Amino acid sequence: TPEYEPLNTLKPVGDQIWLIDGPIVRFYGLPFPTRCTVVRLDGGGLWVHSPTALTEGLKAELADLGPVEHLVAPNWIHYVSVGDWQQAYPDAKSWAAPGVSTRAAKHGLALRFDHELGSHAETPWAGQIRQRLITGSKVHSEAVFFHKASRTLILTDLIENFEAERLPWWMRPLARLGGVLAPNGGMPRDMRTSFSGQRGALKAQIEELLSWAPLRVIFAHGRWFETDGAARMRAAYRWLLD
Repeated sequence: TPEYEPLNTLKPVGDQIWLIDGPIVRFYGLPFPTRCTVVRLDGGGLWVHSPTALTEGLKAELADLGPVEHLVAPNWIHYVSVGDWQQAYPDAKSWAAPGVSTRAAKHGLALRFDHELGSHAETPWAGQIRQRLITGSKVHSEAVFFHKASRTLILTDLIENFEAERLPWWMRPLARLGGVLAPNGGMPRDMRTSFSGQRGALKAQIEELLSWAPLRVIFAHGRWFETDGAARMRAAYRWLLD
């Protein structure tokens, strides 16, 4: 299965921010590439968004950057690897979007979350990372972030952008139908449906993210927006904004 090589290694994105392309995971039988984002805060500690697989090599790279202080599970799906990171970094604080703790417990994962994420930047990263909880969906709640120093918007599943050449042949038409095939990826159609009756509220929230004028947009699945972040995000949400 095509992957974003090399995996499980830090890749610089901008000022004090890196990403990690993780392994392929299966979700409802479909292969999904994974991605984690790491920010070094002003005090030197590391903020880790949507942790992916943790390897010994990656641990060594992280140690060179600074101590891991914050683990962020940004939505109800992205928490599976948090337990491994909690074991490796027992002093790190764990932060979860609404619904994560309940779903993890339902699936038998003994995860400890110290705080639930809301729509205002938490004290440890206030002034450095903006924060917003995207609400209105019947099933999906996601905390989104904006790293001010690098002008990077950090999403998880609100945009997916799968490249056809990296998908098995049978998944390509599904990605196209789902509205997540690159270069025209966006919010998956089933997620759009979950905001039924709340389209105006969702539009206001997306417009707020655009007002932050991101240079780049990182998300968990598919080719992220390395340049022209605001324009490409606006294009991805044309169905909502126009």
